[in-house]
Amino acid sequence: MTATEYDLVIRGQRVLTTAGIAPREVGIIDGRIVALEPLGNALVGRETIELAEDETLIPGLVDSHVHVNEPGRTEWEGFASATKAAAAGGVTTIIDMPLNSVPPTVNVDALNIKRKSAWTQAFVDVGFWGGAVPGNTGDLRALHDEGVFGFKCFLLHSGVDEFPPLEEDELEKDLAEIAGFDGLMIVHAEDSRAIDRAPNPEGDVYESFLHSRPRGAENVAVAQVIERARWTGARAHILHLSSSDALAMIATAKRDGVKLTVETCPHYLTLLAEEIPNGATAFKCCPPIREANNRELLWKGLEDGVIDCIVSDHSPSTLDLKDLENGDFGVAWGGVASLQLGLPLIWTEARQRGIPLERVVEWMGRKPAELARLQRKGTLAPGYDADLAIFAADETFIVDAEKLYHKNHITPYQGKPLSGVVRRTFVRGAEVDFAEPQGRLIRRGTA
Repeated sequence: MTATEYDLVIRGQRVLTTAGIAPREVGIIDGRIVALEPLGNALVGRETIELAEDETLIPGLVDSHVHVNEPGRTEWEGFASATKAAAAGGVTTIIDMPLNSVPPTVNVDALNIKRKSAWTQAFVDVGFWGGAVPGNTGDLRALHDEGVFGFKCFLLHSGVDEFPPLEEDELEKDLAEIAGFDGLMIVHAEDSRAIDRAPNPEGDVYESFLHSRPRGAENVAVAQVIERARWTGARAHILHLSSSDALAMIATAKRDGVKLTVETCPHYLTLLAEEIPNGATAFKCCPPIREANNRELLWKGLEDGVIDCIVSDHSPSTLDLKDLENGDFGVAWGGVASLQLGLPLIWTEARQRGIPLERVVEWMGRKPAELARLQRKGTLAPGYDADLAIFAADETFIVDAEKLYHKNHITPYQGKPLSGVVRRTFVRGAEVDFAEPQGRLIRRGTA
């Protein structure tokens, strides 16, 4: 009996499997992992890659919170630039937000326009969220049937007029609707009335902006989401949690059996309000980067399992919208572009806290895949897509915005020393070469 010949074999001392990091050989056929065997079993591949001593093979990460903005605001970002940035950061699947593109993804026609924009430009696999806005409850089922991974809504102005927010009763109506087909609602949870009553954010002092988006606005909105998910039985997900105050009620809701999941982002876990310079609008995002004590509690929330996953909320814009000349936090677009840097950012911080790489990859790979119910992503095991990254955990680099694939070269991490370099990325067994897009458009239930 002849031995199986694999399309690709990757072998090395450090392969991150479901049982931890171990010496393994990975056999890949037709874009899937079909064999995972102890190192030394001499799997035969048409192509073979031997990991260097300082390299770890990890499953490709899943970023379920990316604003690609194409079509309509392609000068902010686009599918080619965003998916190249993803691949360079070890992210092999992104799920695109229903705004800030024009039209927003709030019906099937708009979804088809977006797919048409993406399908020839994707360097990694791309899925789509639908949007829930006033008046489109009747579109949600059709979007679900067309393969969106769930529905995003805002509880306050989204920043763009074509994607208006839901009132709490509209949120409950949509939750009841999607509960009927086991859909998922993902929520930007800040309360508009709390923010209307907060101080104005004008000027170049970060603390003024911080006071304009108080923790209380998040806490009130998260409480609303929890109760309305409880009443309807729907699945709900809190986007980009920045207020650690909300962790206690989230933990209680989960214990009560409310179908609730929560994400946070690299900027909330690595940056500090106290260290943001005057006029540094690259740091502006909503909800905002908060204080040191808040950051510590978010890390504890992750370690305790109250927060489920870490995703980028990559929300780029053109440089002029960041108001770099005046540095006015009241005027500047709110969003941090970090799609390419998420893994080294979190790894640099995690290793200083004694958190192993396995946990980082779980938070950034397996857990976002579970959120989106991706069956074959985010895990290195037989049967899964051969979405992989070769990661040099100890290699260091200095962030240089000009070297990022993001379309607009601005980042709050400029000049920051980080650990962890992604040397090679594979999507379904094919190495990303940054010249020929080989990513696919994926649909809920088939990926």
